[in-house]
Amino acid sequence: MKRSLALLLCLTLQANSETFAIFRPYVARRVPAPVFENSARIRDLLRGGNLYLSLSDAVALAVENNLDVDLVRYAVPIGDSEILRAQGGGVTRGIYYTIAQPPTGVGGPLSPLLTQAATQSTPGTSVASNALELGVLAEPQVNLSTQTTIPLSAGSPVPSFDPSLFANYAFTHQSVISALGYPALVSPTQIQTGNAGYQEGFSTGTNVVLAFSNTAETVNAPDYVINPFIASDLSLTVTQPLLRGFRRRINQRYIRIAATEKQISSLLFRQQLIEVVYGIVRLYTDLVALYEDVKVKEETLAFAQKLLEDTKSEVDEGVIAPLELSRARAQVSGSRQDLINSRGLLEEQEAIVKNVITRRGIEDADVRSARIIPTETLAAPPETEPPALAQLLDAAYKSRPDLGQAVLQTKLTEIGLEGSKDNLRPELDLVGSAQNNAIAGQTLPLNSNSAFNGGYGTVLDQIATRKNPTYSIGLNLTLPLRNRVAQADEIHDQIQLRQVQIRERQLRNQVQLEVEDAVIAMRRAQASYEAAKETRALQEQSLALEQTRFTEGVSTAFFVIQYESYVAQARSSEVVAKSAYLKAKAALERAVGSILEDHGVTLEPSANRVEVHEPAKNH
Repeated sequence: MKRSLALLLCLTLQANSETFAIFRPYVARRVPAPVFENSARIRDLLRGGNLYLSLSDAVALAVENNLDVDLVRYAVPIGDSEILRAQGGGVTRGIYYTIAQPPTGVGGPLSPLLTQAATQSTPGTSVASNALELGVLAEPQVNLSTQTTIPLSAGSPVPSFDPSLFANYAFTHQSVISALGYPALVSPTQIQTGNAGYQEGFSTGTNVVLAFSNTAETVNAPDYVINPFIASDLSLTVTQPLLRGFRRRINQRYIRIAATEKQISSLLFRQQLIEVVYGIVRLYTDLVALYEDVKVKEETLAFAQKLLEDTKSEVDEGVIAPLELSRARAQVSGSRQDLINSRGLLEEQEAIVKNVITRRGIEDADVRSARIIPTETLAAPPETEPPALAQLLDAAYKSRPDLGQAVLQTKLTEIGLEGSKDNLRPELDLVGSAQNNAIAGQTLPLNSNSAFNGGYGTVLDQIATRKNPTYSIGLNLTLPLRNRVAQADEIHDQIQLRQVQIRERQLRNQVQLEVEDAVIAMRRAQASYEAAKETRALQEQSLALEQTRFTEGVSTAFFVIQYESYVAQARSSEVVAKSAYLKAKAALERAVGSILEDHGVTLEPSANRVEVHEPAKNH
């Protein structure tokens, strides 16, 4: 009994699946809706109202939650839909080449949001500008298309590769009034037509049409030999282009274009990941720099307050003039202003980072109220030299997805040009048809030919035995005498190909420039850090000496304030040099195309799934 039920269930499921397969071409396919909830990782990092964030965590969150990544992720199935459309004989619709880059961000202690330091020896102000006005919150949009907005010409027509069935039925009651006799005669006629057929195109350009036509007619007229009657015919018509649209390569060009577009979609998805990872590495580095700069400003304020207390004691004892007390108070006020600005810049940077690593931004109350605590510090630049420029360029040529997709765009244009050239040919088609005709019905008594007596079975017998065949074969020639439209399209498409080739070369030159600039920036940052470190050490020595002189009464608060300003700026410069090196290193990783692997991001061959793991220790 159980086996019978199981067998019945299997048969039912099989029948349902087969039935569903029949209707599958007419059913809309489901595209998953976007997800606007943050990944669980961010909850794991929230502790005590703070978001404790390492660089690897920031990269993982950006890959998991960034909406720019989700947006371009849909480009991959668009590539699949292009292939599906082309396989049916349709013209491709094209794909999007726009990539979004994360916001610039505040940019570290020497951000353009901060003018002069308030703790300098000469009077100055520290003014925080509006971040939106400076454009550091906007996401730059980059269009990687090397093709123009003007599409290529359609070229020679492509057959419809999807076979189709067609059928129709009609019933007609017709009254014909004849004025030939008197009185006028009304001759009613009843006509039924039922037709069906099959049509399919092939990659050779061949088009096949198989049609079965039927007409049943009853006429109220005495001059019909067969009345009522059924007339049917079965016809096969084959059309084969001999010039325009003849080759498989031409008729399958949109399939090749669609396959290339799918490759481009995968490369664009990888490029979007690169931009997001590079952006979050840069933003996180600036966040750490601002976080460390706040500590520098806090230490500077603490020193200024200590100096104010010492100065007040010296003034109370009458050792120094009261003017020094005013200078010490001004130093505290200026240091407090610098700290306020640094904290404000840090908060702005936190807001930008939150927007990049979450899907909902600050709409989530826990994320909105959380302060980001970076768990990493800015490492000092190593003394090692970057790899040779030639080696880096070779790696960039092989790994850069934007350069790879540009090469494929050139291939797309070349394939499209094939259709334009084929459209220059005259149209010469070989047309052949074979048809079997049949008629049957009720014949008049005087008609001695009984072969037409009968019903629909007689009609089918006549068609099957080919009693009344008709054959034809011929050539159809269309020869444009000027052909100016096709010539203009071919010239236009060829010019566009040359333009695409130039833009590909420009992008290759840009890649070279980006790699070289990143190497120069790394070397400059290394040298700047060594100079900043030495400067900070010397300024700290000078400050310590001046403090001793002040304690001994041979110096004034003015000079102490001056040297403290130098120390504060030297410490901030050291922080900036560290962050500049790390950002230059990230820029080199992006320029070479290795930034995903360097930060533990792997992309599966399907280009629709991304995994993030801990990067190598030697990174």
